[in-house]
Amino acid sequence: MKKIALVILILTFVACTKDNDVDNANNNSGSAATANQQPVGTSANDLLADDTFTSMVIEVAYIDGYEPSQTSINNLIAFLEARTYKPNGITVEIRPIISTQDSPYTNQDIVAIEDANRTKFNTANRIAVWAFFADGESASNSNSGVVLGTAYRNTSFVIYEETIHGLSDSPLEPSRSLLETTVIMHEFGHILGLTNLGSDLQSNHEDASHPKHCNVESCLMFWAAETGSGIGNMISNGSAPQLDAQCIADLQANGGK
Repeated sequence: MKKIALVILILTFVACTKDNDVDNANNNSGSAATANQQPVGTSANDLLADDTFTSMVIEVAYIDGYEPSQTSINNLIAFLEARTYKPNGITVEIRPIISTQDSPYTNQDIVAIEDANRTKFNTANRIAVWAFFADGESASNSNSGVVLGTAYRNTSFVIYEETIHGLSDSPLEPSRSLLETTVIMHEFGHILGLTNLGSDLQSNHEDASHPKHCNVESCLMFWAAETGSGIGNMISNGSAPQLDAQCIADLQANGGK
């Protein structure tokens, strides 16, 4: 259990990384892509409500050998169906791509990969999301922790799948699908505007020491677990942590369920 605690501590410390400083204007995808190249959180209402977009497509791109598990994809769909209004459905399209970048990946590398490979963009009534599962680690890794995922645009996030592979599916480590599910849902939570990142706070639950994260230890959007018991609670019964009532209230106030 001690090793599991270490793994999840790393997860909660860094998997919630998001980047509002990426140069969103630095792209060559043309005007059709502009709506999908905005800061994190600016499309929260569009993702949550059905006023404009009645369906959602998630384009999952991965490097060969680093495809997310079907269990993780199913968990993401269930998470979104429970929190968003998309009466015409949520679909996921998965395909491999060839990376021309070398690990470790900088934020600019991740943006360049998206701009070169993304094919799904918003249409009149369908909103599109890009998720890239990388074959390397983040250049932001340090001696104190590793980055497992980053939400970096309004409809874009990256999962550092190679790092997840190294921290899962071995004795005393969590299952890969549990680790993947937690990171994926956390990053999607950021593009849904959590916490105080586009979905306004309905109560005072933003962690003052770790902005844009919930201060409830058992919440999916909590930044870190400080004790072994707290970490154990987050993965109790082999399930990924869920949003707490305050984060759900924020989403509901911004058009979600």
